[in-house]
Amino acid sequence: MKIGFIGLGRMGAEMALNLSRAGHDLTVWNRTSETSRNFAAESGAAIAASPAELCAQSELVITMLSNDAASEEVHFARDGLFSVSGPKTVIEMGTMTPGHIRRLIGHAPAGFRVIDAPVSGSVQAARDGALLIMVGCTPEELTELAPVFGCMGKQSIALGAPGQAAIMKLAVNGLIHGLNQAVAEAIVLVERAGIDPALAFDIIESSAAAAPMLSYRRPLYLAEADHAVTFTVSLARKDMEAMARLAEDVNVAIPQARVTLQKLHEAEGQGFGDRDMASILAFMRKERT
Repeated sequence: MKIGFIGLGRMGAEMALNLSRAGHDLTVWNRTSETSRNFAAESGAAIAASPAELCAQSELVITMLSNDAASEEVHFARDGLFSVSGPKTVIEMGTMTPGHIRRLIGHAPAGFRVIDAPVSGSVQAARDGALLIMVGCTPEELTELAPVFGCMGKQSIALGAPGQAAIMKLAVNGLIHGLNQAVAEAIVLVERAGIDPALAFDIIESSAAAAPMLSYRRPLYLAEADHAVTFTVSLARKDMEAMARLAEDVNVAIPQARVTLQKLHEAEGQGFGDRDMASILAFMRKERT
């Protein structure tokens, strides 16, 4: 299949590579042209001069972008995806607000189908093609798209309707960022009381509180400086802000999530924004009662 892929960041590059390795005819575009050139040299993918050119050449377009603003530009710019005539299928796999997904669907040109399909998993999971993919579509549509999603994920779940996957992704990320904060607090607590953090992690990973995220992020918690950033504090803050807005829209109280958001804001204000979200442990070490 002729697939266009936009957004070659930490996750997107691995996802696009898996599509290329599976034999799809891949065309890419990235806001930073050097990133596109480096990816093309590694994968053999073609490079489009603009999102519009990429869309015109593709049967299906995937975007893996960092936020609503980046997605807005890619879709609505003069040379954006929506400047091309349909029929086209555009799949947004980044973490977006439900309102933005509704805007894309509502303003897509005639013949365009827009589907939200955010993912859950680490960079390593993206590399291994082992992501969980939440899809805002019917089971029948998911069957149609399964050969594409199967190149990038181990499981794809249909949420039934457009926009529902974006909502589910915010809930999942809220749990992840809440757990990140809770782990940081627990480790600082036992560390200050005299227990070695590595030993504490051994026990936590064997306890009822164990979660896959704790295992794959353990190296970052224990030696953040020795490992590449996988998900920044700023992106975590962005996710929690989106969750808070959704909670207001549906009139739901989320007190624990709001504390997590507050701490992410504080950490970002102290220079942690570009560090991995595991650096919340280092941030909490500085906190005192």
